[in-house]
Amino acid sequence: MSLENFTTPTVRGVPEIGNTKTSQALFERAKLSLAGGIASSSRLTSTGTRPYPLYISSGSGARIVDVDGNEYLDYLISYGSVILGHAAPAITSALSSVLASGTMFGTCNVPEVELAELICSLVPCADLVRFSNSGSEAVLGAVRTARGFTGRSTILKFEGHYHGWTDTLAISNRPTAAQAGPYESPAAHPHSPGIPQGVVDDVVVCPWNDVDLLRTALDAHRGEIAAVICEPIVANNACTMPLPGYLQTLREECTARGILLIFDEVCTGFRTGPGGAQSLFGVVPDLAVYSKALGGGLPIAAFAGRHDVMDSLATGQVKHGGTYNGSPLCAAAALVTLTELADPAVTARIDESGRRVMEAIRKASVDHRVPCAVQGVGSMFQVVFSADGAPTRQYRDTFRLDQHRYDAFRHALLQRGIHANGFGLACWFVSAALTESDVDETCTAIDEAFAAIRTV
Repeated sequence: MSLENFTTPTVRGVPEIGNTKTSQALFERAKLSLAGGIASSSRLTSTGTRPYPLYISSGSGARIVDVDGNEYLDYLISYGSVILGHAAPAITSALSSVLASGTMFGTCNVPEVELAELICSLVPCADLVRFSNSGSEAVLGAVRTARGFTGRSTILKFEGHYHGWTDTLAISNRPTAAQAGPYESPAAHPHSPGIPQGVVDDVVVCPWNDVDLLRTALDAHRGEIAAVICEPIVANNACTMPLPGYLQTLREECTARGILLIFDEVCTGFRTGPGGAQSLFGVVPDLAVYSKALGGGLPIAAFAGRHDVMDSLATGQVKHGGTYNGSPLCAAAALVTLTELADPAVTARIDESGRRVMEAIRKASVDHRVPCAVQGVGSMFQVVFSADGAPTRQYRDTFRLDQHRYDAFRHALLQRGIHANGFGLACWFVSAALTESDVDETCTAIDEAFAAIRTV
């Protein structure tokens, strides 16, 4: 059964979302002035089977409301950014104060210092910090720093891992089977037209979770590689987890070869615990990149690392700038957010809420005989519909997933007031604003959604 022919049946006792005609009209209007009608390629989603995105007018706590007045429990939360919930009172209060006193001066400010101190106290690898405005920018800063420190140009990244949209590492994010090349030596394939071949040539691509092929790639480029970069939990590849011991091996190999290890913690940072993935897995990189949850919904990013590596920035040897870096407005929001997340009880509560939802998906899978795997951790996870219910271990496992069933599942949830990521290779994010009753409501909707997709 194709998604185009799929409609969600009405289930007794479940109020279905009403019409979304205003979103449809706004999208048609937007296409006259915005390229493709959107401000970011990631927003090219659909309202279930309807070929236009939702337009959201407001949010409070764990809920959002669209322009037609439909309300949803939000598990997208701006791709994980709004971790304390929409319009969190503590952030709103802090921003009001900054708005009244001035948002930008192009000089140093107190909140950026306090924020950097807090990051250094939470993150194992963070001796020194630099701020940027987005995860893509922070990745650029970390990669330039690694190249400047080592004097080498080549970067090793993993197939299916996403490190921003900029040319530097927009390589083999989501290649097709034809584009990917041999498994043993994946092709470095540009994510988009417009990326110069010279940039592509500076990137070595390796399969994830394969120690033997990692060592083969490192041996083949001995003395050339400045850094190895990875998403410790592959948020942009359906929350694929590292196999036990894989990150430790990665650390050992980089250390032995004089290569810097960069963790892209744009998604995992502060969300998986106050110290992020490096605390969760007990592996300390040389550099790490942060955004998303860091700003609590405002645009701020950071990269951090050990003293000797970051000193190349401190001395001006490696150049890094940005008018908006560490602005008082964004730094104030981040300071409030990290102060909350520094309490392990807060991240533990987020994790527990997510684990309840994950378990509800597993139970519904069994009860309705729809094979799937739920992978990730409580605060960020994804469901993948594989024929045998097996999880993904590396990118090429995604070729066998039933994306039509995921699309139908997401639509069935949307009809029941649950707003999750429209892309099956991304993930669900959990906010601190979720209540027990919110989770109960989600679990009920999940069971009914699985009942609706049995025939898809």
